[in-house]
Amino acid sequence: ITTTAWPGFLDSWLSRIPLPKWALIAVAVAGAILLLLFLICIIRCCCGKKKPKKKERISLCPISSSTTASLVQPEMEDLEHGVEQMRRGKLQYSLDYNFRTQELKVGVKQAVELKAMDSGGTSDPYVIVYLTSDMKKRYETKVYRKTLNPIFNESFTFQVPQAEVPESTLVMQIYDFNRFAKHDIIGEVRLPLASVNLQHIIEQWSELAAASKVEEEQLGEICFSLRYVPSTGKLTVLILEARKLKRMNSHGLSDPFVKVHLILNKRKWRKKKTSVKKNTLSPYFNEVFIFEVPFNQIQNVDVVISVWDHDKVTKNEPIGKLFLGCRATGNQLRHWSDMLSNPRRPLAQWHILQPPDVVDKALGLKSHLKLPLASR
Repeated sequence: ITTTAWPGFLDSWLSRIPLPKWALIAVAVAGAILLLLFLICIIRCCCGKKKPKKKERISLCPISSSTTASLVQPEMEDLEHGVEQMRRGKLQYSLDYNFRTQELKVGVKQAVELKAMDSGGTSDPYVIVYLTSDMKKRYETKVYRKTLNPIFNESFTFQVPQAEVPESTLVMQIYDFNRFAKHDIIGEVRLPLASVNLQHIIEQWSELAAASKVEEEQLGEICFSLRYVPSTGKLTVLILEARKLKRMNSHGLSDPFVKVHLILNKRKWRKKKTSVKKNTLSPYFNEVFIFEVPFNQIQNVDVVISVWDHDKVTKNEPIGKLFLGCRATGNQLRHWSDMLSNPRRPLAQWHILQPPDVVDKALGLKSHLKLPLASR
């Protein structure tokens, strides 16, 4: 009786449910699966709570100096980010010393992965090259716009007696060009020639380092505007201002004024000058000069800008010079080229003053002779 009563009771109970038999089986299976999943979740939660708590204990032992570094050491990602911020790029260059002529030829090849100095994520790089044994003689490459991988392919020659080679250091500094502000240095390579085997030609890459604080005497900077109108042949030079000029008197100031020379075919041609500004190292001039230069002569003209210290008793002393024209290099050539490429448009730019004797030597002036204007 007991073996047949339960199945009979179950059949009679199931017959009262208004569902087909296959639907009842499906509901039963789904319920069993849900019950099984519920049991599994309960088991996992119980096992997780029963883990030993030994690892939660922290030993408060005294910190020794040997363990301090390991406790404050940053994560590897932070270290890599810091190294990335320190990177300034690489410079490829070549050296070729001629023992017979005692000349050192420096080739500035290219740079890669330069540090971005502009807000747009690029730079306008150019390279200044000089030797510490003769810091007045400096060369500049062309400026390359909006690139972190410039290809220069320029070479410069230095006259270096063999006896001075071990005492000289070659300096190659990469700057970011800025028309209206100070040019920021990206990095530099300093190569003591005593550590280099100059018996054969050298070509190599070097990582850029932070600029050394050992700098030569600063002469100052000057800002001026150039404008040329080909149809009228008028060259307009607007002397705006200067700053950080070299101190020339005992009071730590100067009495600066500016001379503007026009040189035609390596001969002095025209000259004009500004008023004198008393007791200042940052004079403001805003004085304009207009020269008549026929269009067929503009390629043969050099414009020399020189800053002088006025002295009533003794002779006026030059503070610094620079020149622009087709024979110029670096930023001066860039400014001149921009002027010719944008006729009738005034273009202003800051320039770093150079030692007067260096500029005079580069100009290679002939005898002082005023030339008549070419006929138009």
